[in-house]
Amino acid sequence: MEIKVAQNAGFCFGVRRAASKLEELIEENKGGNGIFTLGEIIHNPDYMNELMKAGVRILDQDRWYEVIRAELEAGRDCRLLIRTHGIARSEKEKAAALAREFPEKLHVEDCTCPYVSKIHAIADRESGPGTVFMVYGSADHPEVIGIVSHVSGKCFVFSSAEEAERTVMSFSEEDKKLRAVLVAQTTQRLSEWKKIREIIEKVYTNVSIFDTICSVTEKRQEEAESLAGECDAVVVIGGANSSNTVKLYEICRRICSRSYLIQNSGELHLIGDDVFRPDMKVGITAGASTPDRIIQEVRDIMSEEMVSEKTENFEELLESSLKTLNTGDTVVGKVISIKPNEIQLDLGTKVTGTIAIDQITDDPTAKLDEMFKIGDEVEAFVIRVSDVEGIAALSKKRVDSHKNWTRIVSAHESGEILEGKIVEAVKGGVIISLFSNKVFIPASHTGLKADEDLSQLVGTKQRVKIIEIKPEAHRAYASIRLVAREEKKAAEAKIWNEIEEGKTYTGVVRSLTSYGAFVDIGGVDGMVHNTELSWKRIKHPSEVVHVGDSIVVFVKAFDREKKRISLGYKRDEDNPWFLFNQKYAVGDIAEVKIVSFTPFGAFAEIVDGVDGLIHISQITDHKIGNPSEVLELGSMVTVKIIGIDQENCKVNLSIRALMEEEKEAAAEAASEEVQDYEEPVYSSDNPDESKYVSGESEDAE
Repeated sequence: MEIKVAQNAGFCFGVRRAASKLEELIEENKGGNGIFTLGEIIHNPDYMNELMKAGVRILDQDRWYEVIRAELEAGRDCRLLIRTHGIARSEKEKAAALAREFPEKLHVEDCTCPYVSKIHAIADRESGPGTVFMVYGSADHPEVIGIVSHVSGKCFVFSSAEEAERTVMSFSEEDKKLRAVLVAQTTQRLSEWKKIREIIEKVYTNVSIFDTICSVTEKRQEEAESLAGECDAVVVIGGANSSNTVKLYEICRRICSRSYLIQNSGELHLIGDDVFRPDMKVGITAGASTPDRIIQEVRDIMSEEMVSEKTENFEELLESSLKTLNTGDTVVGKVISIKPNEIQLDLGTKVTGTIAIDQITDDPTAKLDEMFKIGDEVEAFVIRVSDVEGIAALSKKRVDSHKNWTRIVSAHESGEILEGKIVEAVKGGVIISLFSNKVFIPASHTGLKADEDLSQLVGTKQRVKIIEIKPEAHRAYASIRLVAREEKKAAEAKIWNEIEEGKTYTGVVRSLTSYGAFVDIGGVDGMVHNTELSWKRIKHPSEVVHVGDSIVVFVKAFDREKKRISLGYKRDEDNPWFLFNQKYAVGDIAEVKIVSFTPFGAFAEIVDGVDGLIHISQITDHKIGNPSEVLELGSMVTVKIIGIDQENCKVNLSIRALMEEEKEAAAEAASEEVQDYEEPVYSSDNPDESKYVSGESEDAE
């Protein structure tokens, strides 16, 4: 029988966070005495029973305050955990007040899921007068009770799209004009949430909708739907009082009629021995409150080997698989689940092995589903074993570290350059991870200056050489500086071997002086003089380039003996004079900008970088004493190009030439009018009584 376990089955981030905190407290206290949870920390009866056996007390919502106060007044230390679903604001304030009253005795651990806390913040911020606050969820669920306690003003809760429609349709017209806010309980169904959004958006034009369904819940529900579609049967594991578990079951049941909800492996027999056949494909998923151990037990019992008639009964097989596992052991397990931030292993024991991504690789962006596949065997080191949680925290990096130590020793002997990531800044240096081994780099070998912050290297990849090994302590020392120095020498040699005039490089501006810029062209610095930076006259290179700029330069000249290189940056095709000649010639008319005055005329910008002179005699058609009598700085004028000195790159301009041309044109036009004029001819000696012979009659007029 093929069994497929959903990747996102079991404890979510919030639940695992709460369970880990609780386990830490139990371990610190050598038992659960003095540890209290305000309500069930998660909705899983098996898990809560294990906690109670360990001594943890689950307090009733209505009388927790009296119980804790009595314990404190009796002089006993208390650890109070707030459950993942959160609690009402008033209850949290009461707990905070108690902690202030008994600061040495009461410690409150807020294990509210971060996703739930986010909704509390939304309710605090977005509710109030003039707002209708709406929650999609179960009104009697602890999470929803906590959310509603943070709402001020009008608040409505509905558990389905149908109920949402009935609710908003019952609102008055005034209520429908108010601002609306919509949130969802973190474990609600996505398909229903989409319907509710559409309903609210049709009624309210001013609405703020916050997608607060937990992303893990979304993935778990989508995965359950996919699993139900491809499997012959589906087993959903979790407590019947768990909201998200019940919703998973409902999703699976809607698609696959052979979907079953069980609390643990002990309820498998309730499904019936004749349901599962060897030729079937069966899917397993679980709610966010289901420990990995329970999922593993169900999977083991359902596996083909365990249901075979030739094997022993379930209980005997399960007991035989409960091998002892201790911290410090090295184990080999098979991958049974791959999640974004961890993989799970079948260790053949009563606990499931989990390896977090940071115990697999130093790359937080690594994709575990590309590194592993279901069924892969993985060797790992046991960090911690939790019978309560049903998991063993493992480290693959620890095993890899021992295996790869020989590679570091070999690199020290051969002088090989290694690459790794800087993971930590410590006193006197930084730590680099090489093949899962932590290697120390002294500050003097980092390549940074003595007063620079070492933490800037954390997270960067660096190439290093091993400079010292201490085998007995399993310790190594490395240097970034040596690699940089050797690489710089190699780069310099390559530059000087291949350099030639006219060769182009892409370089980086390293420093600026008053006379130019030094540019690194790949291990060697060259100088770009100010005159080579721009066709314009500049006072400082910062007018053109800045330190750190990447620029394209070419070799103008070099001296191998003196190790000097002269570089060029400006190019002929960028020469303003070249651009001017491409656009203008003698006789052309141009719009220019007056940029400066001299006693003998005015200079005007024709194109960027090319100015022309308008001599004082060419400014106007009459005598003036100063150009400023006629022209203004910054003004635009129309001129004629009357001369171009290509050798000296000078241009002569004239306004007067255009004025004279206008006069000539006007005179010619007037002359033509005179030539076309005809003297009138009279038909009588009396001009008043006469009519133009060549004209029309008055009647015609």
